[in-house]
Amino acid sequence: MTESTPARSNDARSKEKTASASEATSRGGRALHQRERRFKSLSGREVKPYYTARDVRGLDEAKDLGVPGEYPFTRGIHETMYRGKTWTMRQFAGFGTARETNERFKYLLSKGQTGLSVAFDFPTITGYDSDDPMSEGEVGRCGVAIASLADMETLFEGIPLDQVSTSMTINGPAAVLLAFYLAVAKKQGVPAEKLRGTTQNDVLKEYMAQKSWCFPPRPSMGVVGDIIEYCTEHVPQWNTISISGYHIREAGSTAVQELAFTLANGFTYVEHGLEAGLDVDRFAPRLSFFFNAHLDFFEEIAKYRAARRIWARRLKEKYGAKNPKAWLLRFHTQTAGVSLTAQQPENNIVRTAYEALSAVLGGTQSLHTNSMDETLALPTEKAVKVALRTQQVLAHEIGVANVADPLAGSYYVEALTNQMEEEAEEIFREIDAMGGVIAGIESGYFQREIARSAYRLQQELDANERIVVGVNEYVDDDEDPLEILRIDPRSEEEQKARLAELKRTRDPAAVERALGALRDAARAGENIMPHLIDGALAYATLGEMIATLKKEYGEYHEPPMF
Repeated sequence: MTESTPARSNDARSKEKTASASEATSRGGRALHQRERRFKSLSGREVKPYYTARDVRGLDEAKDLGVPGEYPFTRGIHETMYRGKTWTMRQFAGFGTARETNERFKYLLSKGQTGLSVAFDFPTITGYDSDDPMSEGEVGRCGVAIASLADMETLFEGIPLDQVSTSMTINGPAAVLLAFYLAVAKKQGVPAEKLRGTTQNDVLKEYMAQKSWCFPPRPSMGVVGDIIEYCTEHVPQWNTISISGYHIREAGSTAVQELAFTLANGFTYVEHGLEAGLDVDRFAPRLSFFFNAHLDFFEEIAKYRAARRIWARRLKEKYGAKNPKAWLLRFHTQTAGVSLTAQQPENNIVRTAYEALSAVLGGTQSLHTNSMDETLALPTEKAVKVALRTQQVLAHEIGVANVADPLAGSYYVEALTNQMEEEAEEIFREIDAMGGVIAGIESGYFQREIARSAYRLQQELDANERIVVGVNEYVDDDEDPLEILRIDPRSEEEQKARLAELKRTRDPAAVERALGALRDAARAGENIMPHLIDGALAYATLGEMIATLKKEYGEYHEPPMF
């Protein structure tokens, strides 16, 4: 206090505080003294006022933490983490036709993006061609329409595939889309061993959460195995599965359910590979993960740290992997789409920045930051650029990339990491007791657990027990509308016309031969990947190849659950 500043009386200060609290409350806010006395994480976990050494008294620093780059990799998979190389900035993109998305890819690369991530439209995700009646009104709406090799060629026109890393968010028909990609590489003259990227190819989580499968669970696992086997031999730098917790979390799970269900799926893929006679030390290093970065900052960081430790221990101690690369849990992160709000969409920039920070502090290998307008439409170029710039500020301006696992040793973070590991192990025991993941899917266990968690959270929001800024508190009644991206309806007609021209000009006999060979391979239990590539090169369509396989594998209808 300087001499020229008169001292205020205690009574004056009290009046100012009361006025400030009243003003906050009148605007829809809550004064500090009105906060609940019990605090819970986003997942419903009780949070203590503070944490001490007693909360981590069982922690063995050498066994449970180590240092970054060393087993059990709690602190990160690389010794120097981002000091050597920042995470891959991989913005998810795709809309309309392949030509339109190709232009968006080139725009993102020109702005400093370091990897491509393809968003497919719903017909493609579910294995239908753009001209199928089931696709009406959905072509190019929430992703790019890819019905044939011709579309995939256009999608990557002018983008040498040996110079980019490409992630494809595709599951049920993943084998067909990978075949298209490999065929494009062949036509570009790029050897398959130089290709880098990922097919999500995680069908188990489709039955749990996203619901866009093509075949029943058991034959779907066979197709996943074909991709693992083929790429292990022919596309060695390709990540054959991105085992995804993202969609499980978006469907309403808690953080620990996302952690446990995702890793349980990963263990199932490992066991499937072992049963097929594959060498875990060869195929496990090409498995990667895909996690959600949600709003509960410390819970998310603990989730990533616990995931690395669990995976390393399980691969080494249970599955007998001797290759240290097989112990590494490498993961991509996307900020939580479900956390974004249509109200006051600019607030989403802030939400996304905090979520991205948690992913970086948790040691992610690549990151997608959502755009502020994604609850309203596919993002505009401006919104995408802001989302990408969010990552670049994070990487270069705030110092967070300079130290590996800077929160290690925090009583709270270490206690939370241990707690999440213990809770996940309990869920693994439940899954094992019911006969494994596929048995759990068939009984509806995962679907019910996710639904219960989603319902609990919605009840909290409806009761204003949990605040969402701009939605149930701090509401504005006079928001200015945000300019959004609108997909031209002519894009669907252009896509259908392009597909009709392809079918008119291709060699029908070559298509029939390729589809017949694919059918025979599926019937005989052979690896279908070579036949899918042959089909792609003959310009058989996605829908034609999936329909051929459905005749052999059957279709899946989820049983009703109440």
